[in-house]
Amino acid sequence: MTALYPAFAALAAYLVGSLSFAVIVSRVMGLNDPRTYGSGNPGATNVLRSGNKLAAVLTLLLDALKGYLPVLAVQRYGAPFGLGEGTMALVGLMAFCGHLWPVYFKFKGGKGVATAAGVLLGLNPWLGLATLVTWVIIAAFSRYSSLAAIVAAVFAPFYQLLIWGGGPTAVAVMFMGGLLVWRHRGNIQKLLKGTESRIGQKAAPVVPMAAPAHKHASGHAHKPASKSTHKHGAKP
Repeated sequence: MTALYPAFAALAAYLVGSLSFAVIVSRVMGLNDPRTYGSGNPGATNVLRSGNKLAAVLTLLLDALKGYLPVLAVQRYGAPFGLGEGTMALVGLMAFCGHLWPVYFKFKGGKGVATAAGVLLGLNPWLGLATLVTWVIIAAFSRYSSLAAIVAAVFAPFYQLLIWGGGPTAVAVMFMGGLLVWRHRGNIQKLLKGTESRIGQKAAPVVPMAAPAHKHASGHAHKPASKSTHKHGAKP
């Protein structure tokens, strides 16, 4: 039975991590679903593009807490059940994965920046602080949240390995860093093209691709009749 405790803790952390607070907060506050505008990402940065700063702050804090609290719970109450650093690292990683692939939202989640920050603060407060400072410095100079997240994700494992050494925490941090960079692959392309949105930039709706026009046998595109065209014999 003792061997099952880490598995139970990991499952609970995943379920907590699956709570997409960007969507939940937006619904409660009567805002548009963040998956329908801006980058389409259910995260605090995209919620900020709605113009509602309170909703963005609440999303940021709650997304961070869902990464921090499961780690803290194992730290505070796990010892009697034989749960140590390894379970803490596993729980943090599973909460992070819950945000990326939430079971409640068809496994379509955000990029995990705030949740990863919460996990790092729970595993190692100094590591979390160093990573957050890195994010703030890059974001302040570039105004790109995605670039700041990518740089912080790359630096976090090096901070852990160079200052505090290896172990389960280092493994979890490396996995989260790699997943964060992978989840930002679309942003990396936009950064290279110069089309990436900056922090606080006005949101644009996520526009679905238009269906191609039907063609006649002659090969000419068929143009749908305008609704304003009058019928034969109708009064103007």
